[in-house]
Amino acid sequence: MLFELALAGIGGNTIHQVKTNLTMVEINQWAEYRSRRGSLNTGRRVEQTAANMMSVYMAAVHKHEIEPLELMPYEDDVEIGFEAQFDD
Repeated sequence: MLFELALAGIGGNTIHQVKTNLTMVEINQWAEYRSRRGSLNTGRRVEQTAANMMSVYMAAVHKHEIEPLELMPYEDDVEIGFEAQFDD
């Protein structure tokens, strides 16, 4: 979490600066924000938004359903559990 905060420039640009400038309460608040709202990485959020918009466009105009995840080349694939594979 500290590494991600440093990459986003929250509390500083290094892990040492983040540890020095933020309290544990603030770090926990950012962790809660991340778990509710998603990544702090701006590029990743833009990619997710663009993929969602393109999937809606494809469904409305071209009548072709496509999952947004298929349009996000840098997003990890969603892994399903062993039991969930047999539920299909």
